[in-house]
Amino acid sequence: MIPTALDLPQRKVIDPDTALVLQTEHLTKRYGDFTALDDVSLHVRRGEIYGFLGPNGAGKTTTMLLLLGQLRPTAGRISLFGRPLERRDPLLFTRIGVVGEEQYLYDEMTAGEYLALFADLLNVRCKGLVEARLEEVGLGPQRDRRIATFSHGMRQRLALARALLHDPELLFLDEPVNGLDPHGIREIRERLLDLKRRGTTIFISSHILSEVERLADRVGILYRGRLLAEGPMEALGDAVEGRATLEIEVTSVPAEAVDRLRALPFVFDVEACPGRLTVDVEREGDYRAQVSQTLTGLGAVIVGMKVRQPSLEETFMTLTERDLAGLADRVRS
Repeated sequence: MIPTALDLPQRKVIDPDTALVLQTEHLTKRYGDFTALDDVSLHVRRGEIYGFLGPNGAGKTTTMLLLLGQLRPTAGRISLFGRPLERRDPLLFTRIGVVGEEQYLYDEMTAGEYLALFADLLNVRCKGLVEARLEEVGLGPQRDRRIATFSHGMRQRLALARALLHDPELLFLDEPVNGLDPHGIREIRERLLDLKRRGTTIFISSHILSEVERLADRVGILYRGRLLAEGPMEALGDAVEGRATLEIEVTSVPAEAVDRLRALPFVFDVEACPGRLTVDVEREGDYRAQVSQTLTGLGAVIVGMKVRQPSLEETFMTLTERDLAGLADRVRS
């Protein structure tokens, strides 16, 4: 029988009382006069999927290199598993796995030879391990195929298989679904959720907000080198001015509906289209009855109403736009 990750023995937890697997305190990186990372404090808890979000150029790659000991910070501290990080600390090779955004593989090798090489380097060779890891990422039939013939998505999968060879406690993923088709994205998503269920902590750096929203327990939003927000997925919307959205379906929109709804003290904004109203309201409170009363008083027939919290994309856009507005105000002043 070929072992899968779920068949392997449960890993020994060296420091079970450490709630934070990864922590940074006031992490800063400067290159001359340019500040790539500015006073960033991250908190990644054991067993969670943490989404590290930001547009290209936000400082995500710089942060990853610092966390992996490949760069030295200008200021601040990094702790892994409750211990200060030192460059080239052996624990990096025994307790973590890494998948970078760009894959530098040995094209002349087959997929099986490539994983066997790293299994030897990691001293984790056991019968069926290479085959199991290839099957887990959907590359089982490609075991004897040369890597040079692999597509970008296949190379991403092979890199993930390599990172999982030694069953790491903490997995760093930089843009893990880049280049994958929808079927491949779903397979990787299910694999990551399996890893989470058995206790693996996963740190995902990405700009694909919709996928992170499906996976992450908590997120940090990085923009222009600064951490704008960090927290649980369900609470992050609180950073967006405490807004929620009522989506209302009506048989027809009364002519005065938009103005009358905007006049309500708890309403931020209203948008209307044929048969539908979108009303942004304060998060604290249930205003469905007041909104319904206003609309029925205008003769509207309400077919349906639901409350929608801000999506991760909406939260991200609001926070980054607010940061740009603050920067513009500082420049003007």
